[in-house]
Amino acid sequence: MIRLLSRYVARTFLTTFILLVLGLPFLFVVADITDNIDTYIEKGVTGSRLALAYLYQLPLFIQYAFPIAALVATVFTVGGMTRHQEITAAKAGGVSFYRIFLPIVLMSVLLSAAAFGLGELTPITLQKRAVIMGDQTLARSGPRINFVYQTEREGVLTARRLEPSVGELSQLVLERNARGDEPGLHRMAERATWSPRNGWKLERGYIRKLYPDGREVTAYFDTLRVPGLVETPEDLLGEPKPPEAMGYREMSRFVGAIERSGGDANPLKVERAQKLAIPMAVMVIVLFGAPLVTSNQRGGTAYGVGVSLGVTIIYMLLFRVGKAVGSSGAVDPTLAAWFPNALFLVAGLGLMSRVRT
Repeated sequence: MIRLLSRYVARTFLTTFILLVLGLPFLFVVADITDNIDTYIEKGVTGSRLALAYLYQLPLFIQYAFPIAALVATVFTVGGMTRHQEITAAKAGGVSFYRIFLPIVLMSVLLSAAAFGLGELTPITLQKRAVIMGDQTLARSGPRINFVYQTEREGVLTARRLEPSVGELSQLVLERNARGDEPGLHRMAERATWSPRNGWKLERGYIRKLYPDGREVTAYFDTLRVPGLVETPEDLLGEPKPPEAMGYREMSRFVGAIERSGGDANPLKVERAQKLAIPMAVMVIVLFGAPLVTSNQRGGTAYGVGVSLGVTIIYMLLFRVGKAVGSSGAVDPTLAAWFPNALFLVAGLGLMSRVRT
């Protein structure tokens, strides 16, 4: 009986969740088109280009829909079972509410992981969308001229020109101070090329080793690999892309680059922490919604929709407040990003403890 009940709960939850997570993004698409239709007309964007662009943007909208869909699915599943006395019947058969709710909890954990994975896929699809739409904010391919960049491992990089579209540096100097027993390094090359698999390769230059005792050793090279130069051509552009267009690891690299250059990395730190916190909200919001709806048997569909919308709006508002507070430096960025989850988790556990099992 328990297995049959678990399958029933899981099927009801997943059916509602899938319908919403596939349906809500189309509402977001309609809203976005309505807001930007004038811009599309001015740019002369054709219907086929626009359709393909929104196809690439769909993973982002699906990611937005995950917490909403999970909460509504929980409210309708648990609320429906409450109204139809199915939970009462299960309890009479010796099955506790926690056991009834367990399939939803397990699925919410999997959905949180899926939401994070989708967040790592989104930057790739948004980059493709940017190319189609000619959005230079995301599809940056222009050169950077005469710049200095503080790398993560290899010291200061100075270059005459960077061509990110082809992954090429020209007239570069890479200087690293001595580290313990390792000598300081001064490397100069006419050209460097980037390979996603092998990193940077310097061509036609020399390397000078500067020892603490004053000795210098110079060697010329045709090609030289620099494994420690981990920055990509996009990193060397020096301007981070919008947070939704970066994965977690890429965002971490930009945070490190900003801190090494003495800039304020708090806004990006909050966004990076929310890359994890928002997917986890799927699990937390489910834990909060189930006991809330089972404690009130008077409402029907309207009550379920009202609870879902109200909780979602408050949740998203708290994330925005946390982002603003963390970006200003008034609160630690990680704490500000995770505060909504912590608040709703405590509230959910409190409500769960009051549920009659």
